[in-house]
Amino acid sequence: MKLQIIFLAMENLINSYHNPVLLKESIQGLQIHPEGIYVDLTFGAGGHAKAILAQLSEKGRLYAFDQDEDAKQNIIPDERFTFIHANFRHIKKFLKLHGIEKVNGIFADLGVSSHQFDDEQRGFSIRFDNLLDMRMDKRKSLTAAEILSTYESYDLIRVFSQYGELPNAKRLAQLIVANRENKSITQTNHFIDVIKPCIPRQKENKYLAQVFQALRIEVNQEMETLKELLLQTPDLLLSGGRLVLIAYHSLEDRLVKRFMRSGNFEDKLEKDFFGNNLTPFRLVNRKAIVPNEEEIETNNRSRSAKLRIAEKI
Repeated sequence: MKLQIIFLAMENLINSYHNPVLLKESIQGLQIHPEGIYVDLTFGAGGHAKAILAQLSEKGRLYAFDQDEDAKQNIIPDERFTFIHANFRHIKKFLKLHGIEKVNGIFADLGVSSHQFDDEQRGFSIRFDNLLDMRMDKRKSLTAAEILSTYESYDLIRVFSQYGELPNAKRLAQLIVANRENKSITQTNHFIDVIKPCIPRQKENKYLAQVFQALRIEVNQEMETLKELLLQTPDLLLSGGRLVLIAYHSLEDRLVKRFMRSGNFEDKLEKDFFGNNLTPFRLVNRKAIVPNEEEIETNNRSRSAKLRIAEKI
């Protein structure tokens, strides 16, 4: 009953910054202990954080990470809450600075927030003709515009084939390199015009989404960052602690699924002398949890979300 009241109250907290995806399923997946220590790695608007705090006692603690300066406007005035303005790849270092060695649960809602997509100055969306920035952390120097202006052809091919999974990555790179000799590619509409010969008819939006995804992942080193995070989680979680992660594209989800299942990114199950699997986790859900039709209808950006939960052995 208490959970239902919390989730009904949380519906009123949803704002234009970011709608918390799979909120109920995520909080239930954490199996929150009232006096436990929890980490929200993607604070954003604080939707999931508020739901976690609602289940903690006065002795419970929540540490929230976000590399985006804009998230500071949503800091929760609560003595049990600590905001850390940093990339979650540094989770162990910053928790140690706060005297924390072990935690009961780690949560992350990976990818881009609605706020970042809807802020035309950030350059994440194809809807706005603006500077191709795409930095989640404005303190960093590398932007999408710089990638398009300076990367060699072979590096552009790597980015678009590996992170965008685009079959015509070579042709795409050739168009970019040829056109930037006449004019730097820094604005959204100019970039789309340059690559127009590569865009399949009737699949424009999907193709451009893959192109922008590839650039965003490269700018923010998202795959490397996720790997670094995952490798630290077995040491940070107490036995019985929960790792709860939401991914939005196959590259992220594949890494998460493999690591939760085997403890490595190659998905190789190692066994001890007696034939027991040497993995740090027990899978709580064999298949990814996805949003229901009602959630997708109210929040279309949740449609590709996949939630996976693992418990530290």
